[in-house]
Amino acid sequence: MRADGHRRRQAILREAVTLSTVDGLEGLSIGNLAKALAMSKSGLYAHFGSKEELQLATVDEAARIFRQEVIEPALRAPAGVGQLVAVCDAFVEHLRRRTFPGGCFFAGAVLEMGSRSGPVKEAVAAFQQGLVQQIGEFAGAAIAGGELPVTEDPGQLAFEIMGVILATNAGFVLGGDDGVLDVAGQVVRRRLGVATDGPGRA
Repeated sequence: MRADGHRRRQAILREAVTLSTVDGLEGLSIGNLAKALAMSKSGLYAHFGSKEELQLATVDEAARIFRQEVIEPALRAPAGVGQLVAVCDAFVEHLRRRTFPGGCFFAGAVLEMGSRSGPVKEAVAAFQQGLVQQIGEFAGAAIAGGELPVTEDPGQLAFEIMGVILATNAGFVLGGDDGVLDVAGQVVRRRLGVATDGPGRA
């Protein structure tokens, strides 16, 4: 029964993340989630006692999916430039698969929650800061390994790569054109001095 309950909760949260990429975290409520899942509100209240609790659980689930689809593939790549390329490629594939209808959950959540306060904003900010730090660590490994010049600043390079990621998400969500995803791969490889072999590929 516990396993069934866990699977049910995961299915609910997956739908909550999906809705949030379209309606935003503030647009997420027990009521509209119950309607999307054809469940009763009381059934959802058994899992989440409040809107804030639902929002926080949704951020956690979005983070789990992002780590699984983007961070973990990068961690398995060769340290340094290989990981920088891999994290960008994995993000591009995250969009290409159309994991969520509104693109990257966190790209939208950062903008939506940026001017707010409270635990939900803090959870989104913590994830974003962790992602930038992880990319900075990849960059630091590339510099330490001699793949990038010692004059490179890991934090600045992480900032640049995050800029590419956010611009890619915005372009893809607005235009729905896979060509934007190919351009992202080319831009990152050119910045890192990695040869390309076809659109967006090393």
